Amino acid sequence: MTRDQHAAFVAAIDRHKALLYKVANAYCSRREERGDLIQDIVLELWRAWPGFDGRAALATWMYRPPVNVAISAFRGERRRFRDALPLDEFGLDVAAADRVLDAEGDDLRALHQLIGRLEPLDRALILLYLEGYAQDEIASALGITPGNVGTRVNRIKQRLQREHAASEVSR
Repeated sequence: MTRDQHAAFVAAIDRHKALLYKVANAYCSRREERGDLIQDIVLELWRAWPGFDGRAALATWMYRPPVNVAISAFRGERRRFRDALPLDEFGLDVAAADRVLDAEGDDLRALHQLIGRLEPLDRALILLYLEGYAQDEIASALGITPGNVGTRVNRIKQRLQREHAASEVSR
């Protein structure tokens, strides 16, 4: 990778680090796990970077590797690259992911708890939906059809509403 490509990659990571923190927070409850997952995500993005051709928006393109890494980690298939990649080189800080969680209000925290109970693909899908991505962008990022995105989003929203209502009754 050339120096210019490296600089472009670091800038892209810096612009979209909130995405990495959200994915890590959605898939990991423990701080150490979040740090490991963020490292694995950055490594996978680094590997995929030469293949970014600009046909998709950078933010859309950047969602797929983190989600795939998170799903693999969730399934216990994660390989460890712990000492291979210093996160501070990319302006990333695991404590910042913690601060994102701490800054959430009670309603957001409850929503994230409900999202944390979803299957890995549904979790990724709803995160993209909540970030405001269009169905075709979500479909592209996750490798499913736009129609499937719409159907799944509606089912997930209904499930979250039912579970939220049930948790309110039990309070």
